Amino acid sequence: MINDDVAMVDVGQPLKPQKAKALIKAIRESGGVALSDHALAELAKDQLESSDALNVLRAGIVREPEWENGEWRYRVETPRMTIVIAFDSETELAIVTGWRNRP
Repeated sequence: MINDDVAMVDVGQPLKPQKAKALIKAIRESGGVALSDHALAELAKDQLESSDALNVLRAGIVREPEWENGEWRYRVETPRMTIVIAFDSETELAIVTGWRNRP
């Protein structure tokens, strides 16, 4: 269920990290998260799984969005891993890619 914090969000416009984080949480809780084939392949290269990417969604820090390939993309980072997401709608997001952070 989408709460008032993220109701009526225009995902076609860049969101501040705090608003993006709230929307990610709402979408994650409703089950509207998809992983692209590219994301699955890139995660596998670093011996990571979809569950690792979902954990980053839960615990990661959302960075300022960047316009890429016709959509706003957001890096979500933990000390060990980074994923890149794009909002498909107010109720769905896609994990576009991800990788293990190297020291």
